[in-house]
Amino acid sequence: MHKFVFIPVGGLANRMRALTSALTLARKSDCRLQVIWFQDWALRAPFHALFQEIHEPDLALKEATWGDFVYDRPRQRNLYLPRFFQRICFKRCLYEKSITPLCKQNFDFAKWARQDRVYMASYTAFQSYSYDLLRKLFVPQPEIQHLIDRRCTHFTSRTIGVHIRRTDNTASIQQSPVELFFAAIDQELDACPDLSIYLATDSETVKQELKRRYGNRLLCAEEEADRSSTSGIQGGVADMYTLARTDKIFGSFQSSFSELASQLGNIPLVIVKK
Repeated sequence: MHKFVFIPVGGLANRMRALTSALTLARKSDCRLQVIWFQDWALRAPFHALFQEIHEPDLALKEATWGDFVYDRPRQRNLYLPRFFQRICFKRCLYEKSITPLCKQNFDFAKWARQDRVYMASYTAFQSYSYDLLRKLFVPQPEIQHLIDRRCTHFTSRTIGVHIRRTDNTASIQQSPVELFFAAIDQELDACPDLSIYLATDSETVKQELKRRYGNRLLCAEEEADRSSTSGIQGGVADMYTLARTDKIFGSFQSSFSELASQLGNIPLVIVKK
């Protein structure tokens, strides 16, 4: 089988969709996929602190160590030094900034992968993939699953999920203001008096606003949102998989987190935007 080294890039949802795309491509191209999971500012958590071990014969995933420095994607923080190694050891390399433009050009990723000894880093979905495969690859660790199950015990006969992204996502802040979420939730309330709302957000300000407005109807993590630590990322996994068990998700503009929750639960997603 051909060798395909893949580096998932970005935050939680970006890595999940990119890795699922990579395995889909590997199978289409008769490749064995080697995934190296790096921790950085976008996601400071090892894979195995979040998800159970993947048992797929054509996929091997390892946590990056210092010795894997040469496989990191070339960037300013590593002085672009890995590029020299990668030019020697791989026939072809594709880096994250080139993936979306190539998708728009209908690039033949399968033909590229069949060359053998190829390298890719990506944060986006460059292949259509099965949601069943997504669910199979990413199974939360038991302690996280226990938290998800406990949160879902508070669901009523109809529970909607709401994901409001803030912090560094300028597009979500501008295009998905909280007032539009209020309007969407209020409309759901008019149709179902027994409605409960599960909120996932990275903003404590937003959390308090919705608590004041919806009181005991609002369900959310008790802990303050923190995406800069392993425990915080574990909370993010719990949020995503709890959203996936609601009846419908109201998500934020340009948020892969909202999309992945919808895919995991195979439930409707409504992007709230101007």
